[in-house]
Amino acid sequence: MSSLLSSSGYARTRRPAGQPTRGKTAPNRLRRVDTFAILYDTPLLTRQTGDFAQAFFVDLGYGETPVTTLESAARLRALNPALPVLGVEIDRARVAAAQAAAGDAILLRVGGFNLPLARWRVGPWAGRRETVRMVRAFNVLRQYAEADAAPAYALLGQYVLPGGLLLEGTSNPDGSLWVANVARRTDVDAQPWHTEALVFSHNLRHLFDPVQHQAVLPKHLIHRMATDHAIDGFMAAWKQAIAETAGYRSWGPRQWWVAAARRLAALGFAVDTRDRWLARGFLVWKNPGV
Repeated sequence: MSSLLSSSGYARTRRPAGQPTRGKTAPNRLRRVDTFAILYDTPLLTRQTGDFAQAFFVDLGYGETPVTTLESAARLRALNPALPVLGVEIDRARVAAAQAAAGDAILLRVGGFNLPLARWRVGPWAGRRETVRMVRAFNVLRQYAEADAAPAYALLGQYVLPGGLLLEGTSNPDGSLWVANVARRTDVDAQPWHTEALVFSHNLRHLFDPVQHQAVLPKHLIHRMATDHAIDGFMAAWKQAIAETAGYRSWGPRQWWVAAARRLAALGFAVDTRDRWLARGFLVWKNPGV
């Protein structure tokens, strides 16, 4: 058990809020999510001032094994070697079995949407509560009722520092396809989150269709198709943009993806058309209001 875990004085005193997941996460399933996080907000992941100096990156609901937590620690620490990483899983047996993998400021704890944070007992941070800079919650809310999404967001908002991020979404089994909300923690507790972007990701190793992304929309959107909701309009416009740029198909999925995204922007949607996103298979819809 790591010295960081021991010195934090973490005690399992609260019942975790949530339900156990199926826990079927595979190695590298969330690699593209980590890539996106690094590109999206490098300063947040590297910040070492004030409450951010010891603030966690949290992998919420890591599943049967902590493989995603360990992989993220390796990727993100190439950027910030001092980054503390916390893997949270509601199943106590899974956490107990995974403790041999903890260490070197990689902590694995029992918890749910009420994140298992504590107060430091020793050192320069003694008496101060642990803090969080970013939460990745993938393939967690998909098993809940739609009405549970907002309370889960509100609960997570109690633990993330103002300016921090929540990446919440759903992927297919191998991670080649996913959709996620990018929500920024505000400094207003009554409205703790501002959704900065809705991101559609595809590895572009084969041809794509927006219908594929509909199946992995975040929980609060997946039932909103064909209801005159904003997401319905976006998906319809994206399908139109793909049809209008079909000539690019012969150049391969990447060129077609880029052309369709730029056509979607021309149709009036706030899509980030920079190559840093499109060439990597990220369609970033800014301030979607959904």
